[in-house]
Amino acid sequence: MKTDYTLISLEEIEMRLKECLSEERFEHSLGVMEKSVELAQKFGADTDKARLAGLLHDCAKCIDKSELKKMIDENNLDEDNCCAGSYKVWHAPVSAFLAQKDYGVNDKEILSAIKWHTMGRLNMTLLEKIVYLADKIEERTREIEYRVPIDKVLKETGDLDMAILKSFKMTICSLTERNLPICQTTIDVYNELLKKTTH
Repeated sequence: MKTDYTLISLEEIEMRLKECLSEERFEHSLGVMEKSVELAQKFGADTDKARLAGLLHDCAKCIDKSELKKMIDENNLDEDNCCAGSYKVWHAPVSAFLAQKDYGVNDKEILSAIKWHTMGRLNMTLLEKIVYLADKIEERTREIEYRVPIDKVLKETGDLDMAILKSFKMTICSLTERNLPICQTTIDVYNELLKKTTH
């Protein structure tokens, strides 16, 4: 199956991902793809874009962190300074870079959704919100105690922002419980969502 947004077929993308990702990470990628399409259908986004962004969102996840850092520095992938907080988010901008370079994705909206799927950002687009949320609530690999509270808010309110706010609250609680730093972007997005959903 070919789309207007990539130079190669989805089948070939899946085949390549299966070779470069761990079994669990590949399964997670399929889960995010499925959930992204489901959310796109529900909220009126382009399902082809959601499918591609969901499938490729973690294409750099299994690359060693030293190699990720090298790729970020050599290709100037952190112009927004989104990677300063933790190496755990380094795969996101690199995944967007590789989606374009190695998988032929030529759509800026898809690439942006991949880039921001871990941290989110201020003024997120609909597709960015969908992929961000799909990454948190896909049903193939996400642990039920984390996934269900977010999914419950989404089902009860029908509001992407409310569900994403719940995800941010849980993330912030987890970071504080583990005495880990909270990056400024997380705080800014949390405050933005809180303002949007309480007024």
